[in-house]
Amino acid sequence: MMPSYFFAHGAPSIVLEDNAYTKLLKEFKDHMPKPKAIILFSAHWEETVQSVGAAATYDTIYDFGGFQDELYQMTYPAHGDPALVEQIQKLLTAGGVKNVRDEQRGLDHGAWAVLKLLYPEADIPVVAMSVNRDLPNAQQYEIGKSLAALREQDVLIIGSGGTVHNLRRLNWNSDEVNGWAEQFDRWIQEKVEAWDTEALFQYEELAPYAEMAVPTSEHFIPLFIAMGAGDPGRNAQLLHRSYQYGNLSLSCWQFN
Repeated sequence: MMPSYFFAHGAPSIVLEDNAYTKLLKEFKDHMPKPKAIILFSAHWEETVQSVGAAATYDTIYDFGGFQDELYQMTYPAHGDPALVEQIQKLLTAGGVKNVRDEQRGLDHGAWAVLKLLYPEADIPVVAMSVNRDLPNAQQYEIGKSLAALREQDVLIIGSGGTVHNLRRLNWNSDEVNGWAEQFDRWIQEKVEAWDTEALFQYEELAPYAEMAVPTSEHFIPLFIAMGAGDPGRNAQLLHRSYQYGNLSLSCWQFN
């Protein structure tokens, strides 16, 4: 069964960087069987109803400003997968999740920057998925869980976001890691590895420095979804964690 993954996507410029984290992403395909398709939940696509990307070929969305000119020339023209979209919608509906298909939206940087590092040839069909910050944490997990069976069909399920993501706290001129960010991430690691969903679903109240680490939840939600997709095995492995700009967390979790 294909594992599910959570990838932090960092800043848009991550796709141009050469560091331990991007090395992990670039070498990912060398250690994995090639998936038949990819389902990717991006923190940068927010909707109040679960949206399922159904574009024939995805446009590339440049949903950022002030970065290197080279980024605005990059494209990721992945094809969609109509049959998989239909499967996803049936599974979501069976799980009580209202959903709609979106045939127009392209891939935002939370999707294409990660995918370009993982599979630069854009030769694997993709179904982009939205997130909804208004849902309870337990329901985020259930969305992933409802799609877990697709892993048996060699479908790779990815959540793309960031466990510590507070742009107002970033120090763009320093790589000295802030202790509060590390403390929050260590608490999350402990609970994820123990598969303590009861505590995780209450991280806003229980985790140290949660309000600083997660001022808004859209970047944290993909972790719950990827974890939910790994519910059948309930085995979590932290493959990488590092930080940029003081506290921007770059982490990779594998669930199987």
